Amino acid sequence: MLPEVLAALTPQPGMNILDGTLGGAGHARALAEAINAENKGNAGLLIGLDRDPAAITRAEKSLAGLPVVLAESNYADAPEVLAELDLGTEESRAVLDGVLLDLGLSSDQLADEERGFSFHSHGPLDLRFDPTQGEPAWRLINQLRPENLADLIYRYGEERLSRRIARAIESERRKKTLESAADVADVIRRAVPASARYGRIHPATRTFQALRIAVNDELKWLEVSLRRFPELLKPGGKLAIISFHSLEDRLVKQAFRDDNRLEVITRSPIRPCEAETETNPRSRSAKLRVAERIATTRA
Repeated sequence: MLPEVLAALTPQPGMNILDGTLGGAGHARALAEAINAENKGNAGLLIGLDRDPAAITRAEKSLAGLPVVLAESNYADAPEVLAELDLGTEESRAVLDGVLLDLGLSSDQLADEERGFSFHSHGPLDLRFDPTQGEPAWRLINQLRPENLADLIYRYGEERLSRRIARAIESERRKKTLESAADVADVIRRAVPASARYGRIHPATRTFQALRIAVNDELKWLEVSLRRFPELLKPGGKLAIISFHSLEDRLVKQAFRDDNRLEVITRSPIRPCEAETETNPRSRSAKLRVAERIATTRA
């Protein structure tokens, strides 16, 4: 949703913009190019964050020469990152003209066999954005009691067959330790009857989503960020968030509506155009919501 993001944030020379989910750096490059006007003595700054150290390494090469500062960090820690960069003062942290979060997976993560984000990966079902923190998902599914695993799958994946799937996983792990993403996806596929599958969506999609959210504490960090980001924005600064499932979108919608520091710009979420969904089917579920920092808080 690059055109939609650029239209929402309207990057201009001299602006400071935070990309809290750097990923493949496609958004970051376009934003950095738009704010870069060194020949006019008015270069802005793009601050790029990602929990994935591999994403930072790739972006350092692809964004070389642009006005970019990168940090391996959770986007929820953006205030601390800005303080380390000596941006803002004790009196005001409002130094940003725009903030972007793209909560989806990157193509690089899906392609990495050792991360387990793809259903076809024969590497371990890891699913962590930062592979140095926490426990991988394969350990989670081998340790949790079936009822607790079912609750997790239902809560974070909104999977109505969660108990059936958890029982199938529990039955399979009695025979062997489940580790590879492909093996886990196959167990789920066999557990879900054809009549209960969701069209073109792989039967393991919701379960993988639930496990990924759990191992990365995604909803918790999104909630924290939604409380913290408005204080970083200058009056008129924009906060743009792309979500990919209803749990995220619900949090964003409610936070934008209830925060008296923000004015909602998108009454309904912006969806990707037909051309993008045809070339990138993963974008079908994307929803972009945008809010603006107001000068004075609403009563």
